[in-house]
Amino acid sequence: MPFGATIERGGINFSIYARHATDVILVFFLPGAEHEIAAFPLDNKINRTGDVWHVFVAGLNPGVEYAYRIDGPKTFPHCYNADLLLADPYAIALNGRVAWADRRHVNTPFRRAILVNKEYDWGFDQPINRPLADSIIYELHVRSFTQDKSSKVKNPGTFRGIIEKIPYLVELGVTAVELLPITEFDELDNDRNNPENGSALRNLWGYHPLSFFAIKSGYAAGKLPGSEINEFKDMVKALHAVGIEVILDVVYNHSGEGDHRGPAYSLKGIDNSTYYMLSGDGSYMNFSGCGNTINCNQPYVRHFIMDSLRYWVTEMHVDGFRFDLASILGRDQQGNVLDSPPLLEQIAGDPVLASTKLIAEAWDAAGLYQVGSFPNWGRWAEWNGHFRDDIRRFVRGDFGMVGKLANRLAGSSDLYQFGRDPGHGINFVTSHDGFTLHDLVSYNDKHNWNNGEANCDGDNNNLSWNCGVEGETDNVDINNLRERQIRNLATLLLLSRGVPMILAGDETGRTQQGNNNSYCQDNNISWLNWQGLAKNSGLYRFFRLLIAFRKSHDLLRHDSFTIKDGLGLQIQWHGHQLGQPDWGVDSRSIAAHMFGSTSSGLFPDIYLIANAHCESTEFQLPTPSNQKWHRFIDTSLPGELAIMDNNALAVLNDQHCYRVMDRSVVVLISR
Repeated sequence: MPFGATIERGGINFSIYARHATDVILVFFLPGAEHEIAAFPLDNKINRTGDVWHVFVAGLNPGVEYAYRIDGPKTFPHCYNADLLLADPYAIALNGRVAWADRRHVNTPFRRAILVNKEYDWGFDQPINRPLADSIIYELHVRSFTQDKSSKVKNPGTFRGIIEKIPYLVELGVTAVELLPITEFDELDNDRNNPENGSALRNLWGYHPLSFFAIKSGYAAGKLPGSEINEFKDMVKALHAVGIEVILDVVYNHSGEGDHRGPAYSLKGIDNSTYYMLSGDGSYMNFSGCGNTINCNQPYVRHFIMDSLRYWVTEMHVDGFRFDLASILGRDQQGNVLDSPPLLEQIAGDPVLASTKLIAEAWDAAGLYQVGSFPNWGRWAEWNGHFRDDIRRFVRGDFGMVGKLANRLAGSSDLYQFGRDPGHGINFVTSHDGFTLHDLVSYNDKHNWNNGEANCDGDNNNLSWNCGVEGETDNVDINNLRERQIRNLATLLLLSRGVPMILAGDETGRTQQGNNNSYCQDNNISWLNWQGLAKNSGLYRFFRLLIAFRKSHDLLRHDSFTIKDGLGLQIQWHGHQLGQPDWGVDSRSIAAHMFGSTSSGLFPDIYLIANAHCESTEFQLPTPSNQKWHRFIDTSLPGELAIMDNNALAVLNDQHCYRVMDRSVVVLISR
């Protein structure tokens, strides 16, 4: 112990789990060399303890590459092939494609591990440990964020590119970045072409991991082996220095080795029956929709995943994790749903992860949906899919949504009760998976033809509305309505209780041209066009001021549904008339009077009115104590009038009534 390659005095120790193997050979290569320079067959008695094969190689220093050749039974459920090179599952660096999408040596990457020194000067970097309820999360893709030439960074598409954009993130006001998968994957594993122009499609998002430890080498600006490790650390250190946390989107539910037709890079050839869920006929169970499912609650695999999580926290200083298709982590080895899954409980109770943010995508690809019921032990938060769907439906004008909107504004207490808090819900309207905010109000249907799957991929139920015309238009009235709808969605997101998450580029009107599944579009469909910042400066200002207001208003982040000793957020619901909210199926408007105090003191009242009707309506206003109502937001107003700077709020001439225009949201502040 430990597993993997460990640099010790006088040499390096190698250790690998392979229960069913009969022969294990450790093979060494000079960096980049095609042929091996040495091979060490491990003795079944001397170099094996239980299911662990291990050897200490004296006189060996970092800088070489290594892999394993492993043999064993040739019958189901095993996949042994002594001719294959296999990567160490614990390797922290692999010989991936140093240059993104480099087609040279197409068949050689990912099978060798690179021995690198882990020494790094972290200085005084410490975990920020910001309460999750105080967070504002910004979901971004490392490459797409700066790859477009409009980003004007020196190192586009890399961790260094993100460092160059830190001033932008600080100005916007977000408190955490959530990075789409950054562990090694093969961007060339997509064999389809764009039917429109014939260009090769790629695996852009990275949800086919080939390692749980090694970082994607193509995200490094430097070309030396292992550059990605220090550049990732530089990024984390720089983000921490300005108070921004780093959350990783991690994929422990499946691997990029696919089903029986897929390659064997590592796990499949080392111990197939341990790492994967297999049916009685030998086929791979597929709860992930990606060909295989990791056997997450097998005892050794649990140990493997825990070691990975601890590595990211202790060695790489990350602040949290978003677990892709996390419901799979709650299935037993036969695929049954567990009431008290060992892995999820172990993650929740692990002492090293005690201050780490744990966010579950609380569903899987086989129909299991656990939003509000995900096993949590008081620790796990969830992507609140109900929030996304209910807010979308209300804003587009669906009937019967007023009660659901109220639940979402109030922190989804219908979901997060029995010992849970508003901060257990991650609120979002858009994410990488689906329409952008601009496209949500511009398209009724998905337009994924360029993905090469005859527009059959991606979700058909987008809960979107194009405001009258499908796609881009020069119609001024429609474009004005779309801008208003975007402001409506943003306001409801950032003024709801719970933890808001923003999709990168939504604040500048980014479009994916109606593509709601851009996982394979390594081009301007997915890349952020930074010219949108100037083109849509008013929208950016709207987001920036909304974020600043949320950060300054403790009541919106008060992380308890309980009012104790007079402290906490209280909400009174109203309709057109005070005290008369209309919860009927035909109603499409509601008003919320939010007030109260925290240990920090008394905060200004907030009066939020949401009107999804196609007609304007006059709303009566309650009387704030010894204060007057000031207009903060009216999404129906043009330009900068839609949201006022905190230092320039306009007092209402009429303190008793406010006419709310059609399809708009109004926010008043007491002063």
